[in-house]
Amino acid sequence: MGIFRYVDRYAAPTKEQRERYLTGKSEEHHFGPDGRIVLIEYYEAAYLKDDIDDVRILFTGFKDKLKARDVAKQLAGHHERRVPHKNLFRTGLQADGDSKPEDHKPG
Repeated sequence: MGIFRYVDRYAAPTKEQRERYLTGKSEEHHFGPDGRIVLIEYYEAAYLKDDIDDVRILFTGFKDKLKARDVAKQLAGHHERRVPHKNLFRTGLQADGDSKPEDHKPG
């Protein structure tokens, strides 16, 4: 039926779309860093929320709903590659080993 992409969290989806597609039983799946990509699957639609880039995508109809998991995995992979490793920065003291700050006073 269709794929609707929204570029910020406040624009999506319309009231009519929520009432038509986003009702009833749902199943929630988390992807990406810290689970910040959320895929909510409904009977006839899927709603993808990327809280990293504030992108929202509504997949409507059974055919387009099948694409939602692939898109969620692609977004997760994109963000995993884009986010630098958390412990890349090391101070000079850490690089020097077990030396103490007193050992490095100028003078």
